[in-house]
Amino acid sequence: MNSIQEPTTVSFWDLDDIYVADSCEPLKAAAAAGEVQLEALARGHYPGYLLPDDTVDGVRTLGFWDAAKDQDWGLEWHRNEGIELTYVAKGNIDFSVDDQIWQLNAGHLTVTRPWQRHRVGAPNVRASNLHWLIIDVGVRRPNQAWHWPEWVALAPQDLARLTTLLQQNEQAAWIASPALRDSFVAATAQVSEHGGWLESDLRIRISSLLLELLRMLESADIDLDVSLTAPQRGVRLFLEELEEHLDQRWTLQRMAVSCSMGRTQFTKHCQELTNLSPIEFLTHARLQHAKRLLETSACSITDIAAQCGFETPQYFATRFRKFIGISPAAYRAARAGTPDSDPSIPRDGDGQPGARA
Repeated sequence: MNSIQEPTTVSFWDLDDIYVADSCEPLKAAAAAGEVQLEALARGHYPGYLLPDDTVDGVRTLGFWDAAKDQDWGLEWHRNEGIELTYVAKGNIDFSVDDQIWQLNAGHLTVTRPWQRHRVGAPNVRASNLHWLIIDVGVRRPNQAWHWPEWVALAPQDLARLTTLLQQNEQAAWIASPALRDSFVAATAQVSEHGGWLESDLRIRISSLLLELLRMLESADIDLDVSLTAPQRGVRLFLEELEEHLDQRWTLQRMAVSCSMGRTQFTKHCQELTNLSPIEFLTHARLQHAKRLLETSACSITDIAAQCGFETPQYFATRFRKFIGISPAAYRAARAGTPDSDPSIPRDGDGQPGARA
């Protein structure tokens, strides 16, 4: 029997990018308290019975919960490091993706991609029976090439078609076909056996689920949008998310790799989108965020410098003065109507910030 693993809150680094992954801690706590039945096979930070490394590689988690009553928890905004499919077998659930809000009822299916921010509950989960599969296809941006695990049993041309349908369409909620509903329940039925299953069962049932997903999407006669996979869109999404990670040690090379591009191509798209070079955009974003923190936060200037990714408070003070015209301490004092003083910034005899280390 496989052992059950404890989830942890993590930021994971894949393709040199950062995403805050959903650790499902509220779900795990509710299961431990007997408020909800949780059955899952999982790897990484997800809760459930540990999948061996050499078993259905790419599957991050497969399972279901059964909540017999409304809960006092929900899964807050997050992204997943894979394509996430969920199926509501019973009850109803509030579900949000980016700026869209859905009330899912029994029979609804959701599809979210790694770049789509989403949450379950508004803010809490209702009585429901939810099934899910998260499978990693090696992408974090919409312009990157998908790589399905080799064990997926779809013919290459069918897998390519499924990829296109999922890449060039980002509708989040669907009414599942009867065959897809049956396939989903059949796949997740394996998880409660906790090691009593054969890997062949998992391969066949997950492949069957993906095949029925392909059939359902084909029958929907979707209007595909090739612009959803455009390289510039990947850069735009990266720049929109960059503010969440300003404290990281970004370089031009690292930003470009995060978008699966060379530095020249990445710089070109960044300039087209912002009229700034990538480093200029990064510095501007850091200074704007620092300005907001000086206005709203009680953190020291040293802490603000670190939170915004500046190597030293002295360098931060130099860049901020060039950006605003006065020092961070003076800016904060002016906003608060207090004298210009902040002991966290070393000063010379003229009261100016010390030189950059």
